[in-house]
Amino acid sequence: MKPLPAPPLAVTPHLHQALEPLPFAAPGQADPLLEAFLNGAVQQLCQWLGTATSRPPLPGLSLLPELEPRRHGLDGTTLLADLQVLMDGAYNPNHPGALAHLDPPPLTASLVGDLVCAGLNNNLLSEELSPSLSRLERGLCGWLARRLGLGDAAGGIPASGGSLSNLMALVTARQSRGLQHRPDVVVLTSTDAHVSLDKAVLVMGLAPEALLRLPTDAEGRLDPQRLEQALTDLQRAGRPVLAVVATAGTTVRGAVDPLEPLAELCQRHGLWLHVDGAIGGVLGLSTVHCGGVAGLGRADSVTLNPQKLLGITKTSSLLLLAEPDALHQTFGTGLPYMEPSWGGAHGGECGLQGSRSAEILKLWLGLRQLGLEGIDQLVGEAIARRQRLEQLLHAAAPAGALSLVSGPLHLLAFRPSGADAQACAQWSQQCRAALLAEELMLSRPLHQGHHHLKAVLGNPHTQGEHLERLAAVVARSLPVPSALLVPSHG
Repeated sequence: MKPLPAPPLAVTPHLHQALEPLPFAAPGQADPLLEAFLNGAVQQLCQWLGTATSRPPLPGLSLLPELEPRRHGLDGTTLLADLQVLMDGAYNPNHPGALAHLDPPPLTASLVGDLVCAGLNNNLLSEELSPSLSRLERGLCGWLARRLGLGDAAGGIPASGGSLSNLMALVTARQSRGLQHRPDVVVLTSTDAHVSLDKAVLVMGLAPEALLRLPTDAEGRLDPQRLEQALTDLQRAGRPVLAVVATAGTTVRGAVDPLEPLAELCQRHGLWLHVDGAIGGVLGLSTVHCGGVAGLGRADSVTLNPQKLLGITKTSSLLLLAEPDALHQTFGTGLPYMEPSWGGAHGGECGLQGSRSAEILKLWLGLRQLGLEGIDQLVGEAIARRQRLEQLLHAAAPAGALSLVSGPLHLLAFRPSGADAQACAQWSQQCRAALLAEELMLSRPLHQGHHHLKAVLGNPHTQGEHLERLAAVVARSLPVPSALLVPSHG
């Protein structure tokens, strides 16, 4: 993407003096003390973001200021100084070497959206507490759902993270299929599906075995033939299926389940198909890359997390449905202490959350800042970085020394070929430490019984030089294959 011009740092007046903003902004005029206080905070944040390369992704030291409030409240200068202590010990996603997790740098318009959202302090519980923002939320959820192909009547609701979106999807599926009183229901998914599904089963009061995880194929995907056999076995046992959960972007390798065949299978059996697209679902918004999640629009519900790749500040997750009325039918309780909704249903009756901030604001601003071409570019460049790193690792490491697993997205995991679990654990610790010394941060997930190193290539600041350094460190860390050892003759 073309870099946005850097705005000039806000001039913070009187920082040499104590800032003493009132606890609440003045309601009758612009509050100069609040403005100075905000300017000071903005200046600190711009400085923190703009000096990211001078600090490693993972801070070496984390300090805490005083935790408890004092007898008398503090002035703004002291509050900003305490804030700086926390900022100095924070994880640093703006660093080009921050490649460990699905946490990219924040989109600048999303930062502004978060600030304004906090200032407005509207509550998406009901429309009279958020009149324009309720309309914005309903409209943007509809656009996103239609963009993914869920249909002209599609829509949804934001949620605080993908775990909550997945939970609400399963609760809605159970209610819609009339299975809320059946304790023997089954949710079918793959062994590589997200752990939030285990939490969902727990919260729904189901036994752990209600989540049936099926083996994946060689590419880490849910196998439709195994799924069909499991459905046949469950039908013979008289156990109803609550939902099938496919994954568009598994956590370690970024695999995408075969959505088209799974949708065909679910349609034939009359089953609810939920797609956990927290990682890869944003490909469905792209004109160029939507083929990577072909079939996504045939789901009954989709979890979408723009925070994972598009840089929308946390949290930004949505549950999108082909028939969004099912949300109100599932979660509607009535809000007798509020005026009636003029748009169909209050936000607080369309999900598990009651009071909610207007997180839709930062998503709306961020998407408008990017545009459709910007989404295409962000997604395309992330995938290209993964492909480039894959090439570099193949070139730097001895032939056959590395076992790499990936999918069509921007995630890549690897470990030494042929190494046992203990050797992989030791290698991954040592190699990660060597990478951190180079200010390159990868994560160390346990996948199929072996520790891997995982690179998430969604950081737009990461350049070719960083990937080349990464590949070189990994190559130096690998044990020499026994076939290459020269025997000693004394």
